[in-house]
Amino acid sequence: MTWQTKPGTQQTAHDPVRTPKLPIYMDNHATTAVDPRVLAEMLPYFEEKLGNAASRSHSFGWAAEEAVEQARGQIAKLIGASSKEIVFTSGATESDNLAIKGVAEAYRDRGDHIVTAVTEHKAVLDSCKHLEKSGWRVTYLPVRTDGLIDLDDLKNAIDDKTVLVTIMAANNEIGVLQPLEEIAALCRQRGVIFHTDAAQAIGKTPIDVKRQNLDLVSIAAHKFHGPKGMGALYVRRDNPRVRLSPLIDGGGHEAGMRSGTLNVPGIVGLGKACALAQEEMAQESCRLAGLRNRLREAIVSRLDGVAVNGSLDHRLPGNLNLSFAGVDSESLMMGINDVAVSSGSACTSAAIEPSYVLKAIGVPDELAHSSIRFGLGRFNTAEEVDYVAARVVETVSRLRELAEI
Repeated sequence: MTWQTKPGTQQTAHDPVRTPKLPIYMDNHATTAVDPRVLAEMLPYFEEKLGNAASRSHSFGWAAEEAVEQARGQIAKLIGASSKEIVFTSGATESDNLAIKGVAEAYRDRGDHIVTAVTEHKAVLDSCKHLEKSGWRVTYLPVRTDGLIDLDDLKNAIDDKTVLVTIMAANNEIGVLQPLEEIAALCRQRGVIFHTDAAQAIGKTPIDVKRQNLDLVSIAAHKFHGPKGMGALYVRRDNPRVRLSPLIDGGGHEAGMRSGTLNVPGIVGLGKACALAQEEMAQESCRLAGLRNRLREAIVSRLDGVAVNGSLDHRLPGNLNLSFAGVDSESLMMGINDVAVSSGSACTSAAIEPSYVLKAIGVPDELAHSSIRFGLGRFNTAEEVDYVAARVVETVSRLRELAEI
């Protein structure tokens, strides 16, 4: 088959498009730029406000502890929690490990079964595989072609020995939003703890732990314009109280759940990122959804053989995952090397196997190998979107022509 631009359209890929500042960063699901307002909040805690938050014998320590508690409150406010329910970690990977392994050890006398989904982040999947080696049974739920789990599958998977259900809020590759409230309701009916990896969702879509009945929530600062290496875990304290066995011992920090000297500048940055999200998320989400739709329309209106992967109705506002038939994603990324995008999860991008997420939703290997994840963020502009769309159309058209020679 000869691939080309759609009949009846101009070859707009070659029309003059105003060139924005290059290179363009459009991989905001891998990580985001620290917002200048977040950085400004953090800087004093590297220099003059240098105290250890556990040092309670002088003003430096008191100031650090005050800053930590303020940030704890900012995070709690964003997700509808109490500040006492926030445990600081190094990021969502540690939070996932603490939630899953911590529950498994604390509730081993109650059961031996965990339910998750095949499209989870590796931090969840590998934690579950680790527990399988010590006798835990894990059910890996399939997903539908839109990326959502089937609630009947979940209901049927829960048995009398199920201790934990862990289903991510938003997928890191295809941006699909799972029905957290409905999942939580099923868990509540059966007395099962519900954990969600919300690394991609926090700061981009509303999360309310009380209204949605979430028991454990993993958070990563660097996914919404906070600093890398900083995260948190929401741990429900009542109705019901969730118990965790720590992964790290020594000093009893964070109510004994996560020992170690607190990263005060990082915590301050995470708190500020949450405060900004509290104020700006609604408006920002609308803007990003508009840019995402603009990018999709600019590409699919000019090219045949383009498929959107995952649900468009239940999706992060800034996520677009496209497959381009007849084009290898690595060749496409080399052709648009002035644009930072991803061919899959950044944590597994070195693998030559097609994305396990795309395979799980039924995308054939050939199309999975042709997929590109565009991640739009706070600092992307319409000018950048137009430039990227033109570069993609031009490069895909050229690669398809070369394949026909």
